[in-house]
This record gives sequence, structure tokens and C-alpha cells, in this order.
Amino acid sequence: MKYISFLYKGENRFGVWLEEEKTVIDCSEYFQDKGESVSTLVDLIRKDCHGEVEFLMEQSEEKYRLSAEDITLISPIQRPLKNIFCVGKNYKDHAIEMGSEKDIPTSPMIFTKAPTSVANPNELLLFPSDVSSQLDYEGELAIIIGKGGKGISRQEALDHVFGYTIVNDITARDLQKKHGQFFIGKSLDQSCPMGPVILHHSAIADPHKLNIVTRINDEVRQDGSTEDLIFDIPELLSVLSKGMTLEAGDIIATGTPSGVGKGFKPPKFLKHGDKITISIEGIGSLQNEISIG
Repeated sequence: MKYISFLYKGENRFGVWLEEEKTVIDCSEYFQDKGESVSTLVDLIRKDCHGEVEFLMEQSEEKYRLSAEDITLISPIQRPLKNIFCVGKNYKDHAIEMGSEKDIPTSPMIFTKAPTSVANPNELLLFPSDVSSQLDYEGELAIIIGKGGKGISRQEALDHVFGYTIVNDITARDLQKKHGQFFIGKSLDQSCPMGPVILHHSAIADPHKLNIVTRINDEVRQDGSTEDLIFDIPELLSVLSKGMTLEAGDIIATGTPSGVGKGFKPPKFLKHGDKITISIEGIGSLQNEISIG
């Protein structure tokens, strides 16, 4: 099941995308009719309403069906309740391209992006040229937490996952270097395009066997697999929750494969007009164009 957030007649709504039928099931309207306060995907996740949506899908009521042509996709989670968790250098080849064999981490490297960094699929990403001259892309699989918890074990970790989406962890490399930390360089407005859908965990047999491809215009830059994660999803959830509570709706970007702009010699940073397409099998493709000026 592919969950989406979208605009319809100027209103923010959420629902299920039936891609082959080119139809959207409007869950916002359904919960409104029921008198339930479930107006966003985060509400649905936090209130554990997936079962109700399955029931709605079985009913196939025409009242809640919209044509995909009449809606505009937006980020599945418009405003995260807190910072987006990110994992640095979680693919061996990427760690090496950013330094050397010595840069391969022995424990997960965690940083965050501000909630205000989220951008929509297909949105034009605007970056002032006087802020950064070294904008880089990072295609990543992101986890959406469904059931919160603290001290989550590896064995139970996947039970805490609601679903998966795509994140582009756009990074200002020059700001990273200047400030000696990640937060500013990772948190520029529109530096976290997300979507186009959240694929429910039940639709993925194994999240550690997904291909990730990033194209800049027509050039393949990244071509990796989540099979190569240094720290897999159970390990990440176990480490993060050891002394900190994870909550429903939290977003965790799991890291990026090799092929980022900085890894080339000379570097291939993003240019004005570049089109970025990140594809993860089963989830779809996240597309954006960059405007620098």
C-alpha cells in the first residue's frame, strides 16, 4: 500500500495511491465522515489507523475515489514533529570516497536535518548562490517509525517500522567544512525532498534488498543496494533507541551509496537547472530540479 499526501482543490489531504488505476483513495474525507481527528499521515501513523484504511480499501466506495490527474503530490510528511535522523557513511564505498578506508565507521554516525528542510516531490528547489557553491545530492532509503519505543531490540526492530520512503539529503559541502559540523550544511530550506510515497512495510519482503539509483539529468551517479548497508535497519533502531525514545512518525534516513558529487575528481556539485531523480525499487522515483541564483 502506497500512502501519499496531496493537494486537492487547494486543501492538504492524504490517502492511498492506486498507481495502476491512476486513482487516489481520499482517506482524509473518510476519517472526516467518521468524525475522527485524523487529518494527516502523521495522525494516521500515531493513531495506528492502517487497519481502518485496509477496511476502506476492501469497501471500494466510489465516494472516496479521486482521479490522480486532479491531485498534486506533496511530501508524505509535510512537517516532521522533530528533526529528521540521518546516518552518515553507512555504505563502505561512500565512506571511502569521502576519505579513505580509515573513514569507515565502527558505530553509526548520526546527525539530523531540521524539519523546515523538507521539500515536495517535483518541487523546484531554490538555493541562493551566496549561501553555498558546493551543493551535493544523496539518494537514501528512509524509515518511517510506526510504533515508538525505547530499548528496541534487533529482533523486534522491524515491528516498529510503519513504512519506507525516499529522501534526498541535499548537502552544502562548503558549509559542512566551514562550520566543522553537519547541521547547518544539512538543514538549508528545501534540502530534504521526500516522497513520492510511503510504502507500507507489508509491501516489502526485505528492505535490505532494494536497489537505489540516482540520476543527475540523464547520467547515473549512484547505483547501490541497501544490501550493502554497514549498519542495517535493526541495528540503527536498536542503537538510536538505546537511551532515547523513538516516536511514531519519526523519520530515519539510512545513508547514501557511493557516487555523490564530492566523490568525483574533480567534484560534480549540483548546477543551476540540474534535474535529480532518485529511484528505489518498489517505492518509485523522487524528482526535483535545482535553481541556484
